[in-house]
Amino acid sequence: MIRLIFASTALKDWNAEELLGLLKTCRTNNSARDITGALIYLHRTFFQILEGDEQAVDETFEKIQKDTRHKDVTQIERKPIAERDFPYWSMGFEKLDERDLNTFKDFPHFFDKEFTPAGIAAHRGIIDPLVNLLRVKLIKHVSVTKHEELPIDHEDSFIQFLHRTIRTGVKFLAMLMTFVILLGIVDVIYVIYEKMTTPPFLLMTTDEILDTFGAFLAVLIAIEIFLNITLYIRSDVIPVKLVVATALMAVARKVIVFDYKHLPYEYVGATALVVVALGITYWLIQKKE
Repeated sequence: MIRLIFASTALKDWNAEELLGLLKTCRTNNSARDITGALIYLHRTFFQILEGDEQAVDETFEKIQKDTRHKDVTQIERKPIAERDFPYWSMGFEKLDERDLNTFKDFPHFFDKEFTPAGIAAHRGIIDPLVNLLRVKLIKHVSVTKHEELPIDHEDSFIQFLHRTIRTGVKFLAMLMTFVILLGIVDVIYVIYEKMTTPPFLLMTTDEILDTFGAFLAVLIAIEIFLNITLYIRSDVIPVKLVVATALMAVARKVIVFDYKHLPYEYVGATALVVVALGITYWLIQKKE
């Protein structure tokens, strides 16, 4: 594989709609040829990165050079690579704001006066920092992608009202669960106090230790239920994975306090199957991500 970087000058200033059309075309063509990369458009200058099979990249660049919508097409860099810097984007696009430009302290006023094909070619030291900034910003966009189970913004005003109502109910449930967790902590303290103050003092039998574990686990499971409740008003997670993980932990923790002398083998076997099924489900979700 190779990475090819070039810059060119647009014959006119491109608006947002024209840039969107260009990106759609690039992404369609690049996907068909397994080419990835990124694009910056600033001051009528295109700065573009192409990654992929050498022949595919060279043929794509040759077609780009013949495009009559730009001029001064200048190859900035062409080198072999072991892995892609932009593996998830057939053509990522990024706008640079003033804060981004201020990070290039070693190149003062470069983006004001010298962000041209000739200027970029003459300042090759800016290429790697610029490529790294592009990659970081694109990855950041992906990582903060929001997912909401009950979005407040909805095209249907009635659905929006229902979502707001349910979110209020979820917050109330979260408050109640917080109260239950606090009561559970008080119960843990009481159980320990009772076991330790009942003769023989400061000694606990195996059954008493298991009872204490059960009180602890009840609080921990309540905390996990609280997390599941709040999932519906959060936007930084997709709940499937956490719900499966919570179920797996809850069942696994219950196994710890099983009294196998009094439990029928069917019950233990069914619990084992549930643990295995949840474990496989969690593994599949993790693998998919």
